[in-house]
Amino acid sequence: MNIGEIARRAGVSRSTVSYVLSGKRTVSEATRQRIQAVIDELDYRPNASARALKEGRTRTLGLVIPPASQRLTDMQLGFVASVVEAAARHDLDVLLSPSGGDHDRSFERIVSGRRVDGVVLMEIRLEDDRVTRLARTGLPFVTIGRTAEAHGMSWVDIDYAGLIARCVHHLADLGHRHVALVNRSAELVAAGYGPSHRALAGFQAAVAERGLVGVDVCCGDDTASGEACVEQLLGTHPDVTAVATINEAALPGMQRALTSAGLSVPVDFSVTGVAAQHWAEDFRPPLTAADVPMRDMGAEAVSLLLEIIAAPDSVPRHRLYSPPISLRSSTGPVRTH
Repeated sequence: MNIGEIARRAGVSRSTVSYVLSGKRTVSEATRQRIQAVIDELDYRPNASARALKEGRTRTLGLVIPPASQRLTDMQLGFVASVVEAAARHDLDVLLSPSGGDHDRSFERIVSGRRVDGVVLMEIRLEDDRVTRLARTGLPFVTIGRTAEAHGMSWVDIDYAGLIARCVHHLADLGHRHVALVNRSAELVAAGYGPSHRALAGFQAAVAERGLVGVDVCCGDDTASGEACVEQLLGTHPDVTAVATINEAALPGMQRALTSAGLSVPVDFSVTGVAAQHWAEDFRPPLTAADVPMRDMGAEAVSLLLEIIAAPDSVPRHRLYSPPISLRSSTGPVRTH
């Protein structure tokens, strides 16, 4: 039994039945009683969507992702999957919406169209107009990542600055004196992408603290870029004996470039960084890295969002993840000649 059948038997429109069920608009008492009589006769029980309508909720969360024209990285896909899984455990749907590029209208429909109860926003810039827009509308939201001034919002994030600094200290403890940071793309850095800037800050601080010679390079999120990046790095900075990276998608290319240069990992060259666990384990030899807990972070983002939806005036909360560096096999003592 559905709303259409009730409307047919009561001799009214579907929208009139919806108004009675939701209470959002006034319906004449005679019409309301006629509709209610049909509902009672048919023993109709509103489904979850109808109950949500009555509550003024959609039981749908928005997940704002990078532009659809760009191939999502494996880590980004992991965050998408984790949010969808966490929402499903609460019997909620997820509406994906790209933003940036030519997708501003899609984001605007999410924000102003009353299509979702709240939003999880990914890939945050230090200065992010999307965050400002959401805050202005009052629509509940949580970010994966954070802006430069994130005190008034709820977020989950990775401590890229602290983790990359720990990677550098690990390399310094192994005797490496010339180290490099392989960052994300130049376009992301120029756009103020938070993880890239925080990783660079952590790298520079640790290099200065340990008295090392450090060089930072940008790299596209793909195998070919990783290969070209490390080839150029080895050519322009031959003294570099180790790299730290947050660009997991470039790892296969980095590995290929080192092999082509005749460098054995970790005997001749050490590699470490921040990556999803399976990327680290697929590296040869397995990568010494801080493993990003994507599943936990997605679940935490959904949990925080549901708290805000239930209590819009609650104090913003956040969670900064700083997983341990898993010592695998890609780092070793600097080779002395």
